[in-house]
Amino acid sequence: VQLQASGGGLVQAGGSLRLSCAASGRTFSTYTMGWFRQAPGKEREFVAAIIWSGDLKYYADSVRGRFTISRDGAKNTVYLRVNSLKPEDTAVYYCAARSDGSYYRRDNYSYWGQGTQVTVSS
Repeated sequence: VQLQASGGGLVQAGGSLRLSCAASGRTFSTYTMGWFRQAPGKEREFVAAIIWSGDLKYYADSVRGRFTISRDGAKNTVYLRVNSLKPEDTAVYYCAARSDGSYYRRDNYSYWGQGTQVTVSS
């Protein structure tokens, strides 16, 4: 099983990016796909999650209204559109897959991608 995250970069405050997570190696139709982020010196925190069917989406309070999670079943890819970026959004963003348990707990995610760096300058 592989999760390949991409799309990070350096942007100015207020800018946007689209992060992608390409999944391969198994069928994720019964999984929840999540995005987490980890800033230097901080713990990895939940950002957003989507039930693979696409019916349910969840967001951390800090990103709700600015970030949008979506998925393309045909491409086995999950996206995170990040708008109105702030310097405090600077972190390595990880995608992950979970089959059971609370969507916001990183311990419940079995598969992880390698992370993509997002840096927001002020």
